Order: sequence, then C-alpha cells, then structure tokens
Amino acid sequence: MSTMNISLPDHLKSHVDEQVSQRGYGTSSEYVCELISKDQQRLQLRNLLLAGAASAPMAAADASYFEQLRARVRNHTEADTRQ
Repeated sequence: MSTMNISLPDHLKSHVDEQVSQRGYGTSSEYVCELISKDQQRLQLRNLLLAGAASAPMAAADASYFEQLRARVRNHTEADTRQ
C-alpha cells in the first residue's frame, strides 16, 4: 500500500477525527479511503447516467416494459438467494 501525506485546515482535521471516533473507523486513513471509494462510485454512476441519457430509447416504457423489468429483478433476486 502506498502512503500519501495531506495537509488539512484545522476544522477539516477536527471533522475527520470526529468521524473516525463516532463511526468506528480504526484510523483517519480508513475514513479517507472510504470517502475516495464513494467518490469513485459516484463518478461511475454519473458516467452511466450520462451514457444512458445520451443513448436512444430502446423500448417504450409502458406497463409491459415495467412488468418485464419486475420479472428480471425477481429472477435475479431468486438466483442470489439460491447461492
């Protein structure tokens, strides 16, 4: 694992220390790693949403579409519970 040193203003350092103690992190590094991971997930979701918004619609979003979507979710959920 690589090491990175960062400088924070006092109020941000206090916030990090408070989060570490209140939320059960072992170190400030664990807290910062989680923040970075969540930011990466947020960026990935944003990119997926932008790609979806830029794509052409594939099917009408009618009652049949939503029933097929529900069926896919049910099938996926059932497959997860069998594993």
